Amino acid sequence: MPFEGHEIRIDLMCGKDAEGRPHGTFGLNVDARALRRLGLHPGQPSSVVDGPSPPAWWHAAGERYATRSVVRRRHDGR
Repeated sequence: MPFEGHEIRIDLMCGKDAEGRPHGTFGLNVDARALRRLGLHPGQPSSVVDGPSPPAWWHAAGERYATRSVVRRRHDGR
């Protein structure tokens, strides 16, 4: 495992929602030094925007693609 026991913390938060039903969630915290050891740090190129945002049509096409129904193909490719 990439982390030592003292480098990671998991917090469990439980309670009841507005209707009285049980509700739970958890939080995961990792020591920044442990992340840096894995090469994850603010100075790495992917952690900052390095160019303009794609055009609006590109985002709309991505949303259409993500929400369309899945069409199953036959084994012969048709």
